Amino acid sequence: MDEHTLYSVYQFFEDGTHERVRHLVPATQAVMAAHHYTHSIAARYGFVEKVIITTDDDDCCFEWRYREGIVYPDECRRQS
Repeated sequence: MDEHTLYSVYQFFEDGTHERVRHLVPATQAVMAAHHYTHSIAARYGFVEKVIITTDDDDCCFEWRYREGIVYPDECRRQS
């Protein structure tokens, strides 16, 4: 992740809705937020189905899914 790019973090719920939980924050804050939301009680019970981080250009650079873990980028999946 680039320290000069700003990122947004979203969580997606089992009912099909989603919520932006961080908007245009530095990489460190985005990663900390993604960690928080992927380890929350709601994520552990499947109420949160997916968490993503997007760049300020709206490109997805991280994706976590319930029961699968990190699915993108692939190199993170191999390390987890």
